This record gives sequence, structure tokens and C-alpha cells, in this order.
Amino acid sequence: MNLHEYQAKKLFEEYDIPVPPGLPAHSIKEALQQASAQHGNGWVIKAQVHAGGRGKAGGVKLAETMEEVEEIVTNMFGRRLVTNQSGPEGQPINCVLVQTKIEISRELYLGLVVDRSSRKIAIMASSEGGMDIEEVAAKSPDKIFNIVIDPVMGLQNYQARSVSDALGLDNAQQVQLIHLLEGLYQLFLDKDLSLIEINPLIVDGKDNLLCLDAKISVDDNALYRQTNLEEWRDPTQEDEKETIAKRYDLNYITLNGNIACMVNGAGLAMATMDIIKISGGEPANFLDVGGGATADKVAEAFKLIVSDTNVEAILVNIFGGIVRCDLIAEGIIKAVKEVGVKVPIVVRLEGTNVEQGKQILAESDLTITAVDNFADAANKVVAAAKGDH
Repeated sequence: MNLHEYQAKKLFEEYDIPVPPGLPAHSIKEALQQASAQHGNGWVIKAQVHAGGRGKAGGVKLAETMEEVEEIVTNMFGRRLVTNQSGPEGQPINCVLVQTKIEISRELYLGLVVDRSSRKIAIMASSEGGMDIEEVAAKSPDKIFNIVIDPVMGLQNYQARSVSDALGLDNAQQVQLIHLLEGLYQLFLDKDLSLIEINPLIVDGKDNLLCLDAKISVDDNALYRQTNLEEWRDPTQEDEKETIAKRYDLNYITLNGNIACMVNGAGLAMATMDIIKISGGEPANFLDVGGGATADKVAEAFKLIVSDTNVEAILVNIFGGIVRCDLIAEGIIKAVKEVGVKVPIVVRLEGTNVEQGKQILAESDLTITAVDNFADAANKVVAAAKGDH
């Protein structure tokens, strides 16, 4: 689960991590009030969306007067911000952060992330912070410093000093960085985070470190013990179908293809998407109905995938272990009748009660292509999506 920048900075403040003055606003009137409450030489108005690249997309604007603040927020509210990370439809702007303008001496990059290969928390840092950090990572990876933290030993001072050296900080700034990293690491552990990104971490006009930006991702698997953070979820920033899927305990991710997949088990789901690609097709989604699927759950899964107007064929690939194939077949029939599915459906069932499942499908009056072979299922669904029925 991603947090908005203003929410991330609120957590930073709780851990004594330095951030510039700033307040969120959900209306033009509130934005003007927040600006008038801050004293300085201007403001930065930042669109609050769950996507990076806001600066280049016009989601970060400078204002010198209250009139400029009003004009900027008027133009931001209600529009969708399209960035290089948002997708073509963009993200809706329902909130802005009104932040005091800060003098910037240097822009740096700092992040903490779960390193899957070492199964440890890693610190990433670069002296080349700012809007072009992705280009730095792609073209000059040697400019990004990495170090992993032993979970038993925790963050060590020598590691923080190594990060400081990589960033080219002076002695006073090194002391600040050690304190900042200690706070970030503790925050990461306490809140079950999967990512903290500060881009840029700046050296301000007084030679102090300041987190000008903040991005935080919380591990979804730990939200049961982070209920306070879960209340901060903003469903307007998430795919509507993925939000519905969570309600029914379905693992669903929207993709860009035209062949919908419904599978039980994440590994089988990934293998199904792979074989669709190998067969010349493009998967429209990742959908794992889980090991305890019921007919009702399968019906809800079907409603999800047919709500995607890009879908031109559906592949159901079920291995019945805990879940029974006859229940899956009943769910498919129920869903097709309820939703009125108009696209071709290819079903491959294997495992517990597979013969009963096949019989249920065969005795239905629905046009469903049942196959036994995994590769054959992929070839048939790709052909169906292309109109070769």
C-alpha cells in the first residue's frame, strides 16, 4: 500500500526526520488557508498522487503570491495527472501539499528497500538526486551506492558514515545523516515498510539536510497489524478492479493485454501468463482465486475480468487440490449466466473431481471450450482472441 507524500512526511516527523513545513489541502479554500498559515518567500504546490515523475508532468508548481497559489490549485484539483509512472489514464488529484519554498544548495537521493536477494534491508544513495534519478540508475549505476543492513546487528555507524562519504557530506552533515538514517531504519521496522524513498534529500541554504520529498510503501501482508496506516489508504489512487478484488480476497492485477486469466495459485498464474505470451498472446490480468475458491468467489472473479473492456477471450486454468473442479465449473456457469459473458471461454481443469467438473461444463448450454492440455488451452485461447474460433 502506497502513502501520499504528506502522510509519509507525517510519519517522518514522528521519528524526528527533518521535513520542510507543509500542510495538505483538499479544496481551493483549504489550500489558501494553508498557504497563509506558512511564512516564507513563496510556496511549492505538490499534487498528491501515487505516481512518481510529478515534477516533469506539471504536478509540482512554485507560487510567489496567494493569487498564484489559487490559480495553481484551481488548475490541479479535479484533473488527472499523467506521469511516466502513472499509466496513460493518469491519477486523480484530490489533494495537494502546500509546502514552504526552501532554498536548495544540493539535491541528493536516499532510499531504503527490502533487498530480495539478500533478504535484508538495503540503503541506496546517490549524489545525483532529483528528477533524473531513473536516468542515472539506467546509464550510470556506479553513481548509486548500496549497502545492506544485517537484521541482527542493525544499522551501524560505520555504514551511515559510508553513505555520508558516498554523498560527499561534510562532518556536520554526516552527524545529521546518521541521525536521519537511524530514524528511517526504525520507521521501516516499526511500520512494516517495503520502501522509503527520498528524492530529493537536499542540503538547504543553511547547509542542513532536509527531506524535500517522501515516498513510502507499506507491506500489504502486514496491514493487519498496521491498522492505523491502513486507514490512510486512498482507493481513488488504486485500480478500481483491484480494490474490488481485495473485498473478495482475490489476488488481481490489471495488465495491458486482451486475454483474461483465472487461475488458482500464484505460481500457476505466472506460468499461465508465460505460456500465453509464448503462444503469441497478451495476458490482460493476473488473477489468483486462491486455494479455497467457492462457486460464489469464482463468479465474482468472472465479473472482475469481464469488466475490463479490453478482454477478448478468457482462459480458466485450475488445478484442483484443495479447491474442487466441480465447484469451479459451477462457479463458471453461474458467472457466465449472471454477467452475460460474450467473449470466448477456454477451460482447462485438472485434479480433484475433474471428471465431475468436465461433465457439468459439457451438460451446460454454454459455449465453453474444454481442453485437457495446458499448451493446447493457451493456443486455443490465443486463437479465440484473434477471432479464429
